[in-house]
Amino acid sequence: MQKRYTARMRAENDRHFAETGKRRGAFVMTFGCQQNEADSEKIAGMAEAMGYEIVTAPEDADLIMVNTCAIREHAEQKALSIVGQYKHLKAKNPSLVIGICGCMVVQEHRKNDIKFRYPYVDFLFGTSSLHRFPQLLCEKLEKGKRLYCPEETEYQVAEELPIRRESSYRAWVSIMYGCNNFCSYCIVPYVRGRERSREMPQIVKEVTELVQSGYKDITLLGQNVNSYAKDSGYPYDFADLLAELDRIPGDYTLRFMTSHPKDASRKLIDVMAASRHIAHQFHLPMQSGSDRVLAAMNRRYDTAKYLDIVSYMREKLPDVTLTSDIIVGFPGETEEDFEGTLNLLRAVRFDMLYSFIYSPRKGTPAAEMEQVPQSVKSERFDRLLALQNQIGTEKNQTLVGKTLRVLCDGVSKNNDALYSGRTDGNKIAFFEGEPTDAGRFVEVTVERADAFALYGKKV
Repeated sequence: MQKRYTARMRAENDRHFAETGKRRGAFVMTFGCQQNEADSEKIAGMAEAMGYEIVTAPEDADLIMVNTCAIREHAEQKALSIVGQYKHLKAKNPSLVIGICGCMVVQEHRKNDIKFRYPYVDFLFGTSSLHRFPQLLCEKLEKGKRLYCPEETEYQVAEELPIRRESSYRAWVSIMYGCNNFCSYCIVPYVRGRERSREMPQIVKEVTELVQSGYKDITLLGQNVNSYAKDSGYPYDFADLLAELDRIPGDYTLRFMTSHPKDASRKLIDVMAASRHIAHQFHLPMQSGSDRVLAAMNRRYDTAKYLDIVSYMREKLPDVTLTSDIIVGFPGETEEDFEGTLNLLRAVRFDMLYSFIYSPRKGTPAAEMEQVPQSVKSERFDRLLALQNQIGTEKNQTLVGKTLRVLCDGVSKNNDALYSGRTDGNKIAFFEGEPTDAGRFVEVTVERADAFALYGKKV
């Protein structure tokens, strides 16, 4: 059905091009996680299939799509602020079509907010209706009415959607969608639905095509990626999928995120240790070092279980780069609880930490719990960062003098005298390079390091 709507839109845009000599432009703005970035690549791919030219500025667009995030209040407010700035573009160009999609608009209160406060927004659809984008756009243009697409009654896995990838050497591959965990602070299960996994042959086909096309760094995505196929009835699991993908011939690196400690099996770690292409990198969100807080978060593991996973991982993968997430100031967190988190940081010694001050999400159990004062959360956050910066610096200092393989991303955005890239452990490295290095693996000898980056010389 969607192919029919795509063809109708393509015909209309081809007619416009024949009359004006100019393609209609589509601009896609993305907020949120890597899964949202992967979704936006599909939105851009579908727009191209409908005859739009992807543009880099909203001022040049005839279609603006804003793909939103709901993980924190700040992300929602930033998206709404951007949408508010598009009002003047609509005034200048009444034929401009503005759509909002993604996690934020699945929430009823946000949908109503947009409906009444942003009358120039033409249509909305949530995460379950991504594949219906051509249909919704076509109906909006033909009928002229604002559309508020309801969530699908049954979430499905839509295969073979066109994708316009942002990079020619790094790629996201979604292997599953949704989440069954219902952590008490998290909105994801409510806005992305229950877990559903793609079939292994479809994933193997996509990754094989990427490798054959020259992609060097491929990241498998899922809200809880290592529970892949767990409740699907498929006769395989995430470790089996990785082992199958690792057999694809070529010069490339496989990564995955995000993992849940309760599903980080020894079988998975063993597959990584025996592999040729899987990066020795593991992002394993810890969230808190207090068993009491972990129970209140509904995380379904304790600190002993977490430390056991880390111990086995470092036994099998001595060079593993280990990163994590921490939430500071979860409702009811005491000073003793927070000290437990600091102590676990000292015990594990993460290479890098993604830390967040707790933000209440309407509709989640934690939002109704007793909140920690903002001043206390901020003070604890500063202490956490100070400790992790010290640990990160010490960890990176051990790499000085070593030569590492780096996938070059080209000229650094922060210093145009240097090139930047990522190591096998996904650490950022800066070095003096040349234009032909972009998109290629290069060898870099590390000469100095700080908490967040390595600096070296290309061999």
